[in-house]
Amino acid sequence: MVDSPGGRAGIPDGRAGIDAGLVARLVAAQFPQWAGLPVTPVEVDGWDNRTYRLGDDMTVRLPTAEGYAPAVRKEHRWLPVLAPSLPVPVPVPLALGVPGEGYPFPWSVRRWLDGRTASPDRVEDLVGFAESVAGFIRALQRADATDGPEAGAHSFYRGASPGHYDDGTRRALAALAGRVDTARAAAVWEDAVSAPERSGPPVWFHGDIAHGNLLVDGGTLAAVIDFGTSGVGDPACDLVIAYTMFSGESRRAFREAVAADDATWARARGWALWKALITLADGDERSRRVVGEVLGDAPR
Repeated sequence: MVDSPGGRAGIPDGRAGIDAGLVARLVAAQFPQWAGLPVTPVEVDGWDNRTYRLGDDMTVRLPTAEGYAPAVRKEHRWLPVLAPSLPVPVPVPLALGVPGEGYPFPWSVRRWLDGRTASPDRVEDLVGFAESVAGFIRALQRADATDGPEAGAHSFYRGASPGHYDDGTRRALAALAGRVDTARAAAVWEDAVSAPERSGPPVWFHGDIAHGNLLVDGGTLAAVIDFGTSGVGDPACDLVIAYTMFSGESRRAFREAVAADDATWARARGWALWKALITLADGDERSRRVVGEVLGDAPR
């Protein structure tokens, strides 16, 4: 299945200067054993990377900009280390490509993963699914973090404090005055950035636990993809799905199963609120629901 963040259907081939012809040339030049296999865009693609199916059993993943390129070698190095500790499959790197054919970034070949991106209508038991996602997060946190990449620019500061995005969040709050409860939102944001830092040794985080990076098969969690923003640090960012996909009973089940403390949840609300506010300020009205979920969940 597609290994990309968010998941967007209908993106035309050729975005970011990448098309099937380029991919075929790169494969032929660097991995001739796979030359001649059909190269086709995946049905649902991400923004940070372009993904193509290579034959029946592989995918090719190419960053669309320089800022996304560090993830290629990071995933190639660490996914095989993490995989044995995790309860469901994750992408399996098969080969690491280098710039060529006019394409300026490293790229990768991976094994195809079956499944469809998650959504409530594709999940038979949303409570059970929430518990499975929480179980994945807990397993990831138990994986050996020795020498893992510390949170920073490569993870877009996931795994660090949400306060890294303080300026942008406050600009979004100012822009949304009169459109959302900005006083309440500002208070929730203050709670997030002032919450005590996580104690104990750093742990692995995924960085983008979102419905587009969770694959389902038969209504259950089948795989987790796109570790491009992963690293070692504070896992609060991995709890954002509590507000973007879960609610009511499923959120309660997720919260109980993930077993995070109140300070972690305060930071998690900050991560969810930051993204929802800036996208809402940019005109994405779908984010209004997430703002409401976060504000409704926060202690008063």
